[in-house]
Amino acid sequence: MRLFDRSNDLHILNEAFTESASGNGQLVIIVGGPGAGKTQLLHEFLDTPDRLGARILQGTACPTEQNQPMSLLRKLLGSDGVETAPSVTVAPTEARRGAFTPSEEHRARTAPEEPEPGAAETLLRLADGERPLVIAVDDAHLMDRASLRAVVHLLHRSRFRRILVVCTTSGQPDAARSAAYTELIRQPHRRARLGPLSERAVGELIAAQTGSPRPTGVVRAFHRATAGNPLLVHALLDDSARFGREMDRPVAGTSYRQAVLSLVHRGEPRHVRVIRTLAALSAPLSVTALSAAASVAAPPAPASAASAPASGTAPFAPASLAVVAELADTPPAGAEEAVEALNSVGLLDGHVLRHPTAATAVLDDMAPADRAELHGRIAGLLYRCGAPAREVARHLRAADRVPSPWGASVLRAAADQALAADDVESCGGYLRLVLRDCSDERERNALSAALARAEWRTNPAAAGTHLEPLRRAALEGALSTRDTAGVLRHMLWQGDTELAAEAVATLVSGHSPEDAQILAEVEFVRQWFYGVALPTRGTWATGLDPRRHVPTCRNGGLTAQVAMLVGGVATDDCAAAVAQALQGHQLDHLNLELVAMALLAIAHADRPALAADACGTLLECAAERRATTWQALLGSVRAEIALLRGDMTTAAQGARRALDSLHEQSWGVLAGLPLSTAIFAHTAMGAYDDAEELLARDVPEPMFRTVFGIQYLRARGHHYLATDRPFAALNDFETCSRLMRQGNSSLQKGIPWRSDLALVNLRIGRPGTARKWAEEQLRLPGGHSSRARAMGLRMLAATSKPHRRATLLRETIDLLKTCGDQHTLAQAYADLSAAHYELGEYARARLVARQAAREAKACSVESPVDAHLLEDPATQSEASGAKGGPALLSDAECRVAGLAALGYTNREISGRLHVTISTVEQHLTRVYRKLNVASRSELPSKMLEHRIPKLSDRWATTHSPAG
Repeated sequence: MRLFDRSNDLHILNEAFTESASGNGQLVIIVGGPGAGKTQLLHEFLDTPDRLGARILQGTACPTEQNQPMSLLRKLLGSDGVETAPSVTVAPTEARRGAFTPSEEHRARTAPEEPEPGAAETLLRLADGERPLVIAVDDAHLMDRASLRAVVHLLHRSRFRRILVVCTTSGQPDAARSAAYTELIRQPHRRARLGPLSERAVGELIAAQTGSPRPTGVVRAFHRATAGNPLLVHALLDDSARFGREMDRPVAGTSYRQAVLSLVHRGEPRHVRVIRTLAALSAPLSVTALSAAASVAAPPAPASAASAPASGTAPFAPASLAVVAELADTPPAGAEEAVEALNSVGLLDGHVLRHPTAATAVLDDMAPADRAELHGRIAGLLYRCGAPAREVARHLRAADRVPSPWGASVLRAAADQALAADDVESCGGYLRLVLRDCSDERERNALSAALARAEWRTNPAAAGTHLEPLRRAALEGALSTRDTAGVLRHMLWQGDTELAAEAVATLVSGHSPEDAQILAEVEFVRQWFYGVALPTRGTWATGLDPRRHVPTCRNGGLTAQVAMLVGGVATDDCAAAVAQALQGHQLDHLNLELVAMALLAIAHADRPALAADACGTLLECAAERRATTWQALLGSVRAEIALLRGDMTTAAQGARRALDSLHEQSWGVLAGLPLSTAIFAHTAMGAYDDAEELLARDVPEPMFRTVFGIQYLRARGHHYLATDRPFAALNDFETCSRLMRQGNSSLQKGIPWRSDLALVNLRIGRPGTARKWAEEQLRLPGGHSSRARAMGLRMLAATSKPHRRATLLRETIDLLKTCGDQHTLAQAYADLSAAHYELGEYARARLVARQAAREAKACSVESPVDAHLLEDPATQSEASGAKGGPALLSDAECRVAGLAALGYTNREISGRLHVTISTVEQHLTRVYRKLNVASRSELPSKMLEHRIPKLSDRWATTHSPAG
């Protein structure tokens, strides 16, 4: 295997071998921490071709064999097949002593050497052979005492022999204190100290393994995560190798975790305890908080204790070291030594683990009970030191305990802070922990309500499991006003609008003015967002009149501004005021529906562009705060705004995206908002299969008691019309009529259900009924949107004679330009083009048809006009002449032929074109001659054959003759 950043160390070994081969015995000690690559360097040296002529004895000392005398020497001799001499034994006294004891450590350093004769003779005999002798001992600091004495005796007699002894040893403090290491460094030797890989070497290693150089940022990230420890670098590369050439960052996985644990368990037991403590702290804030508090009471540290640590280790405050030492059950000096050692092997950066996966691996390696006990001790220390509530709560949650009497209050405070920081998962975890151990009913209710507020942001269905049991408490007034409002919001979301209204009417009289305003806001949302019936006079008598209790300071005046916009005349000033109130508005758990209502109100007030801009800003805020419910509802609103503007592609995609972002159970009755938008859009684009798929989804029955159910029925009705099921559409539109009359009548001005009924009656051949509904739509009191009035005018035009129709359609087009609805504008232009064509104004008809096609293209819908109206008449004449056919019919003949081809009788054609029946007959006679038509039934095919312009079939089937 190729070595990186080790050329100098390899040179030391090669030079020592050269000198030993010339008869000058050498000792080389390779020093390096765990994972530094000592063994790899040793193998690389021994595998060099220059070593082929040498006799090589290899062995690795093992801690479990330290009490087995001569165990290492037997490995060395056995590695080359050398027969052990009978005298290579251990004296009985030596065998009885076995491994070192503290007193023996001292005697080993001071007692005269007593080499084993058999061992020495065997090694010397090998050294005097024809080949140079290389003895390689890995982890030499762990060798047994007898083998050590034999090796040292050999070194004493190797000065003029061809002997090279290479020993690797750890740079850790425990290794430096060992008798073997102490004895070896007393001998003349050369030293190779293996440090961490440089950033350049890490880059070369990555390039060699991946086949190409990596960007500097990637190399730096690998080096930062490993501190250049070769073992960690290789492990991290193994985990990241699956990305191949696309690897753009280190990805820690199984190999890295195993490497981390290997380094941890190579250290002393106190090192293990210290790194587990630091892994449990796992963030600088915990240690910093402990250090800040502990330093207040701690005496000034001596100069030696405050001195800078070893190179590469971040400064570590004595007070925080003392706390870590206490948690790790280790003396402060031992903790400091452990921190330095763990920094040197690349696991720590100062007092924080370099990679989160390392902390996870270390903690997962602990027994669950031990891990919980450690987190509990940390939480207690943090609390006593005055650390932030979230830091204490994090460890309480990991310990799965609520210490009395302070644990519950700390967890509640931490939950509030977590929710303010948009950390819903942590907030929920803290509250559930408190709720598990709480026995007081009122406190449990408050905790359940707080937990529901948190979970509502991401999963209303999950929040409902906490709110449903609180219904009785809310109706009995046993909850705070804030918690009661949360329960009422859930009831409205699920469609229980009547009970919510009764609850508000019952509770409002017993609350303070401020609390009454909160409940009045809930009632305001019930009436104007959900669109349910207004309260009875008896309810108003209780004082619950949103028009008098509209909050003006609790949410920056938004409710008051929205009330003016939806309840009065929609002016530019009103819309601008609502948009301004939204700019400084902070989304919270109580006003999401209010914000959605404000945006829709602005859009329906002919300012969809202003509403779209405001909605986009709020959506960005919701995405930053990771609030899924907010994103879903605001995304639905933005899709509805796109629909109002005629942008069908954006409307369909946005509604689908919003619909899929929440589980269907989380939508409640509000599912009707994105569903209706998507069905409208897919139908308009001709994507009928997509609309059918949405219509096949289950929807909650209570939805049809809200405005969202009405919009769903309208969307389904228009889909039925587009797919030739007019009587099914009529049934849906009539249901909308009944539901609208039962609900908030003030919302009718924004939902043109009367125009829907006019359209379906035109389709089934009831022009008189259609005209009645169109006129009723236009008789609504002032303040309704331009879009709703334009739809009524368009339906009225469809039931009028051509001259009157053109006038009404021009007014319709002006209104649609004001409100920005491009889709309906395209249809109105198509209707106007047909009206001009009927009046014989062919040039004007073609001009308007082109405008209709442009508007339809902008909406991503099919053009509502026939293709022949988009062609240049001169081009049509040339094409007809090129075919050798008869000359193009005159405009008057085209009009008559077109209506005849559509099945109109001569009398009906006469009435529509305001000419005599005789004139119609004369025109048809000339048409038959020019087109070589034998009978009236051949007329449609002949007109198609000669590309004769005619009225749009689609227009003719939608519009019946005026009565």
